[in-house]
Amino acid sequence: MRIQNLALVSTLLVACSILPSNERSGTERMGARLREIAHNQDLTTNTYLNARRVGYLRSLDAPLDPLAKLRSSVLLARELLRAGSTGEAIDELLRVQPEFEARKVQMNPTLDMLLGIAYMRLGEQENCLNEHNTESCLLPLSGAGIHTKKQGSRAAVSKFTAILERDPSDLTARWLLNIAYMTLGEYPDAVPDSWLVMPEIFESEYNLGRFIDIAPKLGLDLVSLAGGCVMDDFDGDGNLDLLISSWGLDQQLRYFRNNGNGGFDERTQEAGLEGITGGLHLIHADYDNNGYLDCLALRGAWQGKDGRHPNSLLRNSGNASFTDVTEAAGLFSMHPTQTAAWGDYDGDGWLDLFIGNESFRGEIHPCELFHSNGDGTFTERASEVGVAVEGFVKGISWGDSDNDGDLDLYVSRLQGDNFLFRNDGAGTEGRWNFADIASAAGVTEPQESFPTWFWDYDNDGWLDLFVSGYHYNPDINAGDVAADYLGLPTNAERARLFRNNGDGTFADLSKETRIHKVLYTMGCNYGDLDNDGFLDFYVATGSPSLRAVMPNRMFRNAEGRFFQDVTTSGGFGHLQKGHGVAVGDLDNDGDQDFYAVMGGAYTGDVSQNVLFENPGHGNRWVSLELEGVRSNRSAIGTRIAIEVETGAGQRTVYATVASGSSFGALSMRQEIGLGQATAIRSISITWPTTSTVQVFENVPLDRAFRVREGEEALIPLTRQRLMLNVAGRQVHDHH
Repeated sequence: MRIQNLALVSTLLVACSILPSNERSGTERMGARLREIAHNQDLTTNTYLNARRVGYLRSLDAPLDPLAKLRSSVLLARELLRAGSTGEAIDELLRVQPEFEARKVQMNPTLDMLLGIAYMRLGEQENCLNEHNTESCLLPLSGAGIHTKKQGSRAAVSKFTAILERDPSDLTARWLLNIAYMTLGEYPDAVPDSWLVMPEIFESEYNLGRFIDIAPKLGLDLVSLAGGCVMDDFDGDGNLDLLISSWGLDQQLRYFRNNGNGGFDERTQEAGLEGITGGLHLIHADYDNNGYLDCLALRGAWQGKDGRHPNSLLRNSGNASFTDVTEAAGLFSMHPTQTAAWGDYDGDGWLDLFIGNESFRGEIHPCELFHSNGDGTFTERASEVGVAVEGFVKGISWGDSDNDGDLDLYVSRLQGDNFLFRNDGAGTEGRWNFADIASAAGVTEPQESFPTWFWDYDNDGWLDLFVSGYHYNPDINAGDVAADYLGLPTNAERARLFRNNGDGTFADLSKETRIHKVLYTMGCNYGDLDNDGFLDFYVATGSPSLRAVMPNRMFRNAEGRFFQDVTTSGGFGHLQKGHGVAVGDLDNDGDQDFYAVMGGAYTGDVSQNVLFENPGHGNRWVSLELEGVRSNRSAIGTRIAIEVETGAGQRTVYATVASGSSFGALSMRQEIGLGQATAIRSISITWPTTSTVQVFENVPLDRAFRVREGEEALIPLTRQRLMLNVAGRQVHDHH
């Protein structure tokens, strides 16, 4: 029997399903619910379940009309391509090509573009995936990154050339042609002059030094779709571990323990995580103040009505032992989302949670603000306090933007004005109040935006704001990036950097700081690449489209004046799609390493994750583990000011405890670069709940300390420096 009405079948499956027993644990119940959701997806509307959609399309009766039959064949070929069955997709496109040309059928993308993409993807699969090495897919391609199996890229060159011969202004075809020639090892010499993207435009503006991808030798190069990651110490042994997700509905959330011997052991089963699947983004914090870091997995993003999925609050009861407590904590809801942030907005010492939901095409999903009840449970209060935002929300961040001691909230939307909610505290009736001041503050743009965060990029003691643009147009996104590199006009949205004026307003310094660029940022995060005391940032780029072949990029902060593109000198220009970015000191050597989840949205658009090890830059540092007592245990919102002596005089380095960007995760450890400091004169810690300031003087450089709220002395920590190496690895498998 052929399936004719998948929606009806889905409804029947839901009606016949066996709901999990109330006697099961929260983890078992969530696992059963997630399996049911995955099983009952509507393949007629969910465009991301491509392998299953191939089977569905093949089950349908062929149309009688010849033109409709032709179009259905192309639709099948596109699903095969998205599912990773690239050879079959090419065969299907070649089979219908003569009739297509005879009938002069018009479609977007053209048949040549589809074939060009398919051949390019075949080259990626046969080389970057199947013969992966640490130079694979790094722009500009060279050395071991050049393909040994060249037939895919050679055929792609032919198709992109044909497109450009008809339309020399097609920037997407021009960009992809240059990339294809790179994979063949023939760039730039073989590229026709009129279509060449000059190699000089990829040169870094500063020689940062190479960050080598060491994920393969550690077994951390998981073959993944889009997902999130967290780098932090979940078992309390002093070493940073990794939690890694992939958004596929049946893809297991995985935990890798840093074993202290230079390697990582997978402990997913031992951590109690089996059955917890999916999750486009992960955010962590100690929400219940028990001394162990917990994690929230976010689901359903981009999927509209098909994205009514629950999130998962994973409580750590010690030694990285997790239980799904979503229902018990009062956080269970069914909305599409990928962004959330922890912050104690009312200063009661307990972390609250804001979740940015996606409303789109008549599907209304207001944002949620879960206030902590102080006992491990939450009460939803978004409407009550005035932050029940509706819109396609893609990024949120808490930060004390006006230095008045309480957290304000920024909300980034893919379409329309963004919001800056000033925290006005408790009113006369005791109800908390937020006021949207985005317009007055000058931070409503970009109109199409995605990741965001508060940070003090210029070290003046005031939190500034970064918001990255995201122009969702799958037809031209690679062309938009090409236009930006080439200095040609484009309507694509650009990133913004808003400098805090200290008076409730911000100045847009995007152009002055050289980040007014077309970035197509999805995952993103900040950290201090070279320990100079100025925060840098990494953008993980792309879109679901298989045409979105563009480099992930890294920008170095030049002493708070402007940002330098160091993508190629640092080796960060991965051409596969980038998502969650985790930053922390994995090897306890005093500098920050970067882990990024790679891979796209379609089921066949997978890639290996990467771990860029910091080579070190000779600058000084201090590492602080803050422990709130009256303030929240994670110390989120705590502000740090470090006065140091240098050969040029005194300077102050500022930091604020946060869990990272709206699509990335920072270690809760404060790993603070101090440049060429010769001494630390003082460290001042301002705690959020009490506004108490602790000052510690004459602190040694290049050391780690615990800071406990209210205690007079720093607590020295001994951390063993780790040599990350294959000998320390016990588990290496690809899912």
